[in-house]
Amino acid sequence: MNRFVKLFVPALVIIAAGVFVAFRLYVKNPDAPASWRYEVVNTFSHDRQAFTQGLVFEEGVLFEGTGLHGRSQLRKVELNTGNVLQQYKLSDEFFGEGITILGNRIIQLTFRSNVGFVYDKDSFDLLRQFHYPTEGWGLTHNGKHLIMSDGTPMLYFLDPETFKQVNRKMVFDQDKPIWGLNELEYIEGLVYANVWPTDRIVQIEPETCKVVGWIDMEGLLSPEDRNGQEDVFNGIAYDPAGRRLFVTGKFWSKLFEIKLVPNK
Repeated sequence: MNRFVKLFVPALVIIAAGVFVAFRLYVKNPDAPASWRYEVVNTFSHDRQAFTQGLVFEEGVLFEGTGLHGRSQLRKVELNTGNVLQQYKLSDEFFGEGITILGNRIIQLTFRSNVGFVYDKDSFDLLRQFHYPTEGWGLTHNGKHLIMSDGTPMLYFLDPETFKQVNRKMVFDQDKPIWGLNELEYIEGLVYANVWPTDRIVQIEPETCKVVGWIDMEGLLSPEDRNGQEDVFNGIAYDPAGRRLFVTGKFWSKLFEIKLVPNK
C-alpha cells in the first residue's frame, strides 16, 4: 500500500499540474487587453509635405500640428479635400509636436525645446508660451487636465491654466511598461496613443494607466499609395458627434476614417 501511494500521489500531482497549465492556456487571461483590427470607412487626401505630429477634429475641420525644423506649422485643414485653410509657421528653431484644443485655445508642444505654445483657436494668434522639463511628444485632454507624452511609458497630467504638472503615471500592459507613447487622443474615456515607431495604437485607461486594448493598423497605407518618402504611422483624431475615428501618418498622402472591429 505504501509503495502504491508513493507512486500514485506524485503521478497525480504531475497530471493535475498539466491540467492546470492546459486550462490556463485555454482560458483567456481576464487581465489581457482587448485586441482590435480596423476597417476603412472613408479615405481622404492628406498633404504629403505634412510631417504629422498632432491631429484634432473640431467644428467640421481638422487641426494639425506638423514637425521638423524649418517646416513646423499649426494648420486648419479641410477634411474632404485636404486643403490647408489656415496656417501658422513656427520659428525654424522649433520642432513642432502634439496639439490639443481646449475651449478657444490650441495648445502645441515642441520636441526638445521644452517650450509649448498657446494660440487663439480662431485667429491662430500666439497668446503665450509655457515650459516643461521633458521632451514633448503627444498632447490631449480629458476636460480637466492636459495629458502629455514624451516617448517614455509616462503620461503627464498638467493643469490647463498654469501648465504645471499635477500628476504622472506609468502605462503598463499587465506588468510590462509601454515605451514610445506618441500622439494622443482622448476618446470616450480612454486615451488612444500611437506607439512609435509601430503601426499600433494602444488604448489606455487614464485613471490607472492600465492598457485595455491594442489596435493593429498594419497595412493601412497600401504599397500603391507609397512613394518611399513616408514616415511612421502617426495622428489620431475623433469626431464625437459622428463617432468617427481618423488616422494618418507622417508624409502620408492619405487620411483614413476607420471602424474598429474586435479580433476573435
